Amino acid sequence: MMLFLLAQIAVPPAPVTGPPAPVEQRWENCVELAVGDPASGIAEAERWKLANGGFLAQQCLGMAYAAQRRWISAAGAFQNAAHEAEVARDIRASKYWAQAGNAWLAAADPAKARAALDAALATGNLTGLELGEAHLDRARVLVASGDLGGARADLDQAVLKAPGDPMAWLLSATLARRTGDLPLAQRHIKEAVTRAADDASVQLEAGNIAAMSRDEAGARAAWEKAAQLAPGTPQADAARAALKQFDTPQ
Repeated sequence: MMLFLLAQIAVPPAPVTGPPAPVEQRWENCVELAVGDPASGIAEAERWKLANGGFLAQQCLGMAYAAQRRWISAAGAFQNAAHEAEVARDIRASKYWAQAGNAWLAAADPAKARAALDAALATGNLTGLELGEAHLDRARVLVASGDLGGARADLDQAVLKAPGDPMAWLLSATLARRTGDLPLAQRHIKEAVTRAADDASVQLEAGNIAAMSRDEAGARAAWEKAAQLAPGTPQADAARAALKQFDTPQ
């Protein structure tokens, strides 16, 4: 989770065509600290807040907390950044809401994640990968709450806007299997495997979908690979448990 969050938030505050302006340079320096030395990043972000750093300081603070996996604190900082950006009528507020939603998901608070992600998507300012990732995060929230129809709509957008993210294809395939849409599950797990064949979760689901398709050889191969890729993990345990059905009775 944290790798996604850091990749999502490590974007410059504004396009730069020449040497960075002082505020942009300070933001870049703060980000570098937040990623490489989170404790120093927190200290710098707090100093910058006191010096009227505004939403950029708040966002850097959230980034540093995220690097420490302090998800609740990170989500709060991102929300503060979003509120301050809204007051300033800055369109980056939508990105900060999305970051807050991602952090609330990591903090296992789906209600707050949903509220933040709804706010991010309602702005209409997210585009491309950021839009796709926000839909993906909201789909995760909706699946957890049992709204599979809403999750399907968000995942359709996620694979369209963030096609390079194997998680979007994986979750779409899993939901399709759960709702009985086997052709969609087969197509989307193929996309996930193409992008992340070395991910145990992807191989586990590939085995599940192959089993649902009555493809015993495919199920065996995928589950065996899942068990090999991540020994000692829940994914490996689930794969080994599934493989037991093929054991020859003594």
